[in-house]
Amino acid sequence: MAELQLADVLVEMADTLVDDFDVIDFLHVLTERSVQLLGVSAAGLLLTDGRDTLQLVAASSERTRLLELFQLQSDEGPCVDCFRTGRPVSVANLATATRWPRFTEAAAAVGFAAVHAVPMRLRTQVIGALNFFDTAPGSLDPDKLRSGQALADVATIGLLQERAIRRRDVLTEQLQAALNSRIVIEQAKGVLAERWHVDMDEAFGLLRRHSRSGNRRLSELARAIVDGTEQMPSPAVP
Repeated sequence: MAELQLADVLVEMADTLVDDFDVIDFLHVLTERSVQLLGVSAAGLLLTDGRDTLQLVAASSERTRLLELFQLQSDEGPCVDCFRTGRPVSVANLATATRWPRFTEAAAAVGFAAVHAVPMRLRTQVIGALNFFDTAPGSLDPDKLRSGQALADVATIGLLQERAIRRRDVLTEQLQAALNSRIVIEQAKGVLAERWHVDMDEAFGLLRRHSRSGNRRLSELARAIVDGTEQMPSPAVP
């Protein structure tokens, strides 16, 4: 059953790998499917920008986004180590981890007790890390960890593609565009959350559903919301 689920997810992700695929939505699907497939509480994704600096690109929940941002700002944590070493990092119980004191304190504050990270890697090139968080301590089953790495590998190939492997500037441009889109999307989430008195997770869900129902790019709709050139219908309206 688990193998069939993994196969279904890999097929779904591969279907999005076209020349003009929506990078941000693709990466959010990756975090959501990671949660569903691995049975973890949350997932986050860090990628390098044009200056080889790690940036947050996608997260399955708001508290995960905040923890990942803290990890980047403090330059400390298992996900940062995973990127730097290009190897998986697994911490079954953060309460007993002493290597990242600020990160473990921040993780506990938002309710996470375990974290597992796998590199976004193709051969020797590491472009980020896919991270899994759990609210209860415990190791991640080796088969699930391998499945998580498989998801990361497919996503990495999708981002790099053959043209980006041949030309690093194409990769840099694509990742930088994704990071720029992320900023606009966060602004749009804030606008909608304040306007409709909902939390950030719900605001993002409404934004995604509206973009998909209108067959529009997430970043394009977000920019229109921020600019005030477009109004989304209230979620209270059928």
